[in-house]
Amino acid sequence: VVAILGTLFGVAVSLGLGSSQVAAGLDELMGTGDGPFVQIVIIAILTAVAVTSIVAGLDSGVKFLSNLNIGMAVALMAFVLIAGSTLFLLRGIVETAGLYLSNLPRLAFWNDMLSTVRADDEWGWQGSWTVFYWAWTVTWSPFMGLFVARISYGRTIREFVFGVLLAPSLFTLIWFSIFGWQAMEIDGIGTAARAALGEEAGKLSAAVAESVPLAMFAFFENFPLADLVQGIAVLVVAIFFATSSDSASLVVDMLCTGSAKPGPVRQRVFWGVSEGLVAAMLLVLAG
Repeated sequence: VVAILGTLFGVAVSLGLGSSQVAAGLDELMGTGDGPFVQIVIIAILTAVAVTSIVAGLDSGVKFLSNLNIGMAVALMAFVLIAGSTLFLLRGIVETAGLYLSNLPRLAFWNDMLSTVRADDEWGWQGSWTVFYWAWTVTWSPFMGLFVARISYGRTIREFVFGVLLAPSLFTLIWFSIFGWQAMEIDGIGTAARAALGEEAGKLSAAVAESVPLAMFAFFENFPLADLVQGIAVLVVAIFFATSSDSASLVVDMLCTGSAKPGPVRQRVFWGVSEGLVAAMLLVLAG
């Protein structure tokens, strides 16, 4: 029961955050507005997509949607690499890998100890910012463990380690290197770059400070075919959250039946709809 409720609330938070970003993107592209009503409509659409995927099953629905999503994400990343500062980004991937490996042991033990004992009693960056993400991640733990076990059935340990640990970590490193370094170059990282950009330096930081959901769209404004790419980015974000919902509903269904086999269709639909309803209630009642 605790695992079911934790999964339900964790995915509801994800849907709420996702709807905020999608709503901000649609408002930027088409002027639809980004208020609670628009966000609830988006949650309803994402929930409908997720429920359709759940009803279709693991292979026909969940797998298809996930493969479509990751394919579009890779295409978006390749576009940024090719249309952006390609050589700079390739060098950034190599340097980031070294920075990650060298800092991992130190950061694994870092807890921002000194900043938590200041005279003003305010928590440091780790305490005030990352606790939300820590709690959110904890709610994903029960369903991710079961989901990974379910889709890994029949695999060897070697395939499991590569597919669950190594490949996603490598992809994440490349993803953040390409998007992160390109964003910093657009923002004017380094004295020479800032001098060259002049008043344009720091414009991306200013966009982030004004609206976090709009940061991604401010980023893509610096590329060719900006409107088309921004539209694709909105779709990628939306499908990412839909795939989170359908996989979570599948696991909750397994927890309810006590079996790896799919439960009744009405039960799977119930949990998919429940996730959307909780997300909508959070937005309406709590903002």
